[in-house]
Amino acid sequence: MKKFSLILLFFSFITIAKANSKVENFIFLGGDSKQLKSLQKKLNNKQIAGVQIVYTWKSLEPEKGKYNFTQIENDLKFLESIHKKLFIQIQDRFFEPTAKNIPTYLLQEPQYNGGLTPQLDNPGENKALVSGWITQQWNTSVRQRYQKLLLALATKFDSRVYGINLPETAIDIDIKHDTTNFTCDKYFNAELDNIRFARSVFKYSYVVQYVNFFPCEWNNDHNYMSKLFQYAKKNNIGLGGPDVVPYKKSHMNNSYPFFHKYKGSLTLVAMAVQEPDSTYTNPKTKKHFTHQEFANFAKNYLGANIIFWSINNL
Repeated sequence: MKKFSLILLFFSFITIAKANSKVENFIFLGGDSKQLKSLQKKLNNKQIAGVQIVYTWKSLEPEKGKYNFTQIENDLKFLESIHKKLFIQIQDRFFEPTAKNIPTYLLQEPQYNGGLTPQLDNPGENKALVSGWITQQWNTSVRQRYQKLLLALATKFDSRVYGINLPETAIDIDIKHDTTNFTCDKYFNAELDNIRFARSVFKYSYVVQYVNFFPCEWNNDHNYMSKLFQYAKKNNIGLGGPDVVPYKKSHMNNSYPFFHKYKGSLTLVAMAVQEPDSTYTNPKTKKHFTHQEFANFAKNYLGANIIFWSINNL
């Protein structure tokens, strides 16, 4: 009888290991949760575990210290009703010239120094154009307000949402002409501080930092990438990224090799296959990457536990 029980226990461990090795598929909706109910048919698919939705800082804090989490509550209520999970991304950087989606007080009150810094196409060139905005997280006063938002979110949603992720680390600003006391070290330390704080207040939900590039760094020549991965492993923090493009050269000189090195040793790896990824061509087949090629690379090379799929890439 004892031997039989040990055999059952052995096979139970095998079953658990296999279950944990599966990749969970989520639908990525960007910031448009209005289409959530219209996707119920897709969500009813057993292969879909849930949805990832982006919420801007401005939408969550319309006035200083006054938070509005109605949209998250509504989205969560609907998803719970169909037994699906919600992953929330709290957006502090924006990719359109007109998108300044942080609270108005950050733009106006002097201690925040304007709150935002322009992201540029071809930074440093005479004809550089504003392509979006990055919140000045390296400004301690700004970062403290962002962390108050994270605390308020954790108080309301810890354990209720499946996970929270902070946006990608890549930025494109004109460092030479900066007037906000930006340095690459300050930026890296601010990103680390935010994810540390998020982990400290979200005690049950997954906490993930998106990482792809760091300003000033190429091929870990400032040790930012290696330090982040070491810190994440040690402190129960998940990592991920906004793009899956198999063996893309720029990514292979930055975050991808670290995902591969730390495969299986991070709390969670959550990768996104977004719309632009589908425009890339597989150099071997001379055709656009297929769904299966994305999935295989995400799981087998990057070690993904979760893939956030844009609707057209499902």
